[in-house]
Amino acid sequence: MESHVAETRTVEIPPVITVAELAELIGASPIEVIKELMKQGVFATINQAIDCEVAARVGPRFGVSIKPRRAEAAPSALLVTDYASFKRMLAEEDPAKLKLRPPVVTVMGHVDHGKTTLLDRVRRTRVAEQEAGGITQHIGAYQAEVNGQKITFIDTPGHEAFTAMRARGAQVTDIVVLVVAADDGVMPQTVEAVNHARAAGVPIVVAINKVDKPDANVERVKQQVAELGLIPEEWGGDTITVPISARTGEGIDLLLENILILAEILELKANPDRPAVGTIIEARLDKNRGPVATVLVQNGTLRVGDIFVAGETWGKVKAMVDDRGRRVKEAGPSTPVEVLGFEDVPVVGDILQVLEDEDQAQRIAEERREARRVEREAVAARAITLETVARQARAGKPAELLVILKADVQGSVEAIRTALERLNEKYETRIRVIHAASGTITESDVLLAAASGAIIIGFNTRLEPGARALAEAEGVEIRQYDIIYHLLEDVEKALAGLREPTYREVIYGRAEVRQVFQIGRTGQQVAGCYVLDGKIIRGQRVRILRDGKAIFDGRVTSLRRFKEDVREVAAGFECGVGIEGFGDFRPGDILEVYGQEAVA
Repeated sequence: MESHVAETRTVEIPPVITVAELAELIGASPIEVIKELMKQGVFATINQAIDCEVAARVGPRFGVSIKPRRAEAAPSALLVTDYASFKRMLAEEDPAKLKLRPPVVTVMGHVDHGKTTLLDRVRRTRVAEQEAGGITQHIGAYQAEVNGQKITFIDTPGHEAFTAMRARGAQVTDIVVLVVAADDGVMPQTVEAVNHARAAGVPIVVAINKVDKPDANVERVKQQVAELGLIPEEWGGDTITVPISARTGEGIDLLLENILILAEILELKANPDRPAVGTIIEARLDKNRGPVATVLVQNGTLRVGDIFVAGETWGKVKAMVDDRGRRVKEAGPSTPVEVLGFEDVPVVGDILQVLEDEDQAQRIAEERREARRVEREAVAARAITLETVARQARAGKPAELLVILKADVQGSVEAIRTALERLNEKYETRIRVIHAASGTITESDVLLAAASGAIIIGFNTRLEPGARALAEAEGVEIRQYDIIYHLLEDVEKALAGLREPTYREVIYGRAEVRQVFQIGRTGQQVAGCYVLDGKIIRGQRVRILRDGKAIFDGRVTSLRRFKEDVREVAAGFECGVGIEGFGDFRPGDILEVYGQEAVA
């Protein structure tokens, strides 16, 4: 095959590149590149991204040798993208430069066992007392001081945040404190917390809380945690157990001292004399200050003026605030600080790394964004949906539809499962229910669906926080129904190859009931609400959540601001809400307004 030029030249490109960009770099027209790609069996449009390996096969046709352009990290440091490369970086450090750092602790346990009370007690006695007026700044983490030594506490809401960071490869915790109530014992979330800590390979300290209660039974709790494999030290095991009362303060000092002893055994070290590497543990968009994130520095020292890359964004440290609300110029290993200066809001679990120059940071962030976009396209292409099943059915290809089924009650689960399996008798496409249970749709369900190539069908149930985002990231289809007939009709249409465009549930807004009013002679109830996010819209469907469970589903029939009837009320405002067929509002109820929208 003749080439356009006699002599081969080398062109370096990023890991992913659009066809138009590739054509410009190699000096060819986009049409010629597209034609060559088609010969290679790759059908791409001018704005579609291809990876470096595909581009390299095109190069020889145009007398070009294409090689990947590698982003260079700061001198004497590799580019840290995940926890594995972070460990490699630490292993390559000069042992003479490593110094002891404070331990990083996460408190976990069953709901109502006293996690928040314990953190508040430590914060009040070990942090706030050092400040005039006791003012502290909530930045998602804080440091307590014990006998001149520091302990960093990650103040995040339980397992979801811990799991989210672990799912992204982030490893920020050195020690987990497992809180178990002495009057309640081991509960389902206690077991879950133990499993999370073990999966992360993190040592566990058991804090037996509420020992001040009359029905407290410390020995029973020790027996129960021993059955989980956490054998107390006094029974010949290696698990530290400390009886405490977060309410009275009893045993708190002993717990903190034991954490420091364990940290000493672990020999936690870092090199403070190098550019910083850390993990994003909280992030948000502040309307006054722009993108803001809490960074836990894990190695090196972060300073004002440092240029950094964090996941798919980058920036320059404009200011840093510590957990006591003070402006600081630098933050060493195990120190949490709120950082201003991000170009965009980073993702929790992203690794922040200081680099030498702005161009390098910007280029790396752009390459990561493009790589992520290509990955999302690939996920969407391989996602299993009712539409893909319909296409296979239309093409005459027998297929297998794997289903994860979640419903409100076990009776519904069995009824729907039986109805779905009956469809196997009618169509060549086979339906196989690989998991069926009552309850909400969880992240575990999404991960199982992603691993097995299944779709998730929910009936009269809802999604747990994080499940929707994880499903979109993993390319898992979640379909929710409240009428069995519609559910079976959709599946049957897909099997017959007749599937119409799909619809998905959209949450328009959430409001919290603050007060309840009786109006008119009939005593009809109206909820005085504060809109938490999104907007409340008159005429839309609404579900009422109490203690996290849906207790009613209806329609917003009246919506008022002061004495005026309005169509919608946005976040941050108060309103009066009336719901068709419901008259048992209670303060603290959450109103979740939702609807359906077509998915292309």
